[in-house]
Amino acid sequence: MATDSTDFLIIGSGIAGLRAAIGLAGAGRVTILTKAEPSESNTGYAQGGIAAALGDDDSPALHAEDTIRAGDGLCDEAAVRVLVEQGVVYVRELLDWGMRVDRGADGQSALGREAAHSVRRVLHAGDATGREIGRVLWERVCSVSSVMTVQHALVTEVLVDQGAAVGARFFDEGGRRRDIRARAILLATGGAGQIFRETTNPLVATGDGVALGFHAGARLTDLEFVQFHPTALNRTDAPRFLISEALRGEGARLVNAGGEPFMTGYHPDGDLAPRDVVARSLVREVDRTGGAVFLTLAHLDAAYVQQRFPTIAEKCRQIGLDLARDPIPVGPAAHYIMGGVETDEWARTSLAGLFAAGEVACTGVHGANRLASNSLLEGLVFGARAAIAMQQTASAGRLKPDRRQIPFASPARVVPREMDEKGETDDKDDISAVRDLMWRAVGLFRGRDSLHDAVARLTQAYEAREARVRAAPSDGEAWRRFSLVTIARLIARAALRREESRGSHFRSDFPARDDEHWRFHAVDVRGAE
Repeated sequence: MATDSTDFLIIGSGIAGLRAAIGLAGAGRVTILTKAEPSESNTGYAQGGIAAALGDDDSPALHAEDTIRAGDGLCDEAAVRVLVEQGVVYVRELLDWGMRVDRGADGQSALGREAAHSVRRVLHAGDATGREIGRVLWERVCSVSSVMTVQHALVTEVLVDQGAAVGARFFDEGGRRRDIRARAILLATGGAGQIFRETTNPLVATGDGVALGFHAGARLTDLEFVQFHPTALNRTDAPRFLISEALRGEGARLVNAGGEPFMTGYHPDGDLAPRDVVARSLVREVDRTGGAVFLTLAHLDAAYVQQRFPTIAEKCRQIGLDLARDPIPVGPAAHYIMGGVETDEWARTSLAGLFAAGEVACTGVHGANRLASNSLLEGLVFGARAAIAMQQTASAGRLKPDRRQIPFASPARVVPREMDEKGETDDKDDISAVRDLMWRAVGLFRGRDSLHDAVARLTQAYEAREARVRAAPSDGEAWRRFSLVTIARLIARAALRREESRGSHFRSDFPARDDEHWRFHAVDVRGAE
């Protein structure tokens, strides 16, 4: 097996990884391993914008208040302060680097408003802000010779030696297994939406980074908190496509099949209620009326709608819908993982030498429910801070007082209906069954019986896939599927463990928030069952 070396290794090519690469470029050789094309990440799919307290009526303190309120009592307030204060600095840096944003008649940056924000603070480049940020960062990365990118690299393991991360093992584009050693490794692999049947995430979002951290022995936190975006396109003849929250920020309304607005009946903030509330309300409205729900912009100026949301308008046009005039059928879909590999405010994980930033990480900044447009900001801020920390002497992040490790008693073993007695079946059918199971049992509404069944089935699938990759370590596709089953099992276990409802985690058998027993961040570590 070939072995390479570099000074700094970054796994992932989204906003967190690219910003870290820029920060490390002057300190040594930087290698980026990316699973697909460099631009294929959740960053490129981010439509709404990036939040920062740049307006005259705004401040980092107000931004922090909104973030903490959306997080439903579980935000790490120290991490939130870092996010909102440093966010202003790093967003201004992006603007200085040439990020193109929409501007008003006075030439100032136009600020949008999204759900749970008390003021307009979201910078946007039409409805393709993530793509624009990616363009700016890639241009800077490509301008420095010390950064090398390896495309189509499937990372399967973080290499650990004497309790510290020292590199990674991966399959290259030709299918060859390779090792690469580095003094510091950053997980910047993004999210895991593809473990659910319905998702807004691209195909590469399979939770690889969380699985890598878990198998290396790093602590994981808050995996029960999965955000389901309320407004994904909901047509059986078309793929899921995100219909940005920014539309509701500009006045779009949610209506039922009778054309009646309904959100004020579920929450006083109506269409701009927190995402978790809106997502569950849509499902309840469908159950109440027996009909679909829609997003309508027909009461807004059609020319403005087309100009403000050109990407979404074009996607709608491709399936015969006029965004400005037609009711757009919408429904919830898995969108963002609040939990992940636990880190401190400098992106340090519990494993020396291993760092994490962006959606794969959990600083606790989002609590139980992420505030809209804080995701790009998180990747930007903590990617930059990771670059600073990675140049220092390797050390592990400390366990904070509000983190708690709870032993997990695995449910009794079962033979999954979808599998034979060996826990094996056709790979495609197997993964489709996992995604369907996660959507049904670990989606917007969760309960003890369905979660118990899901954990038992996923545990058996996990054990079967682990045996497969150990027996055939050169099978790249087996590793890919092993990662997906790993994160699915971890999320289902975390959801079964937390016996309350908070933010995006809703238990029908424990429908109330329980601060007395559950106001802490639950930690998972491999081997702690």
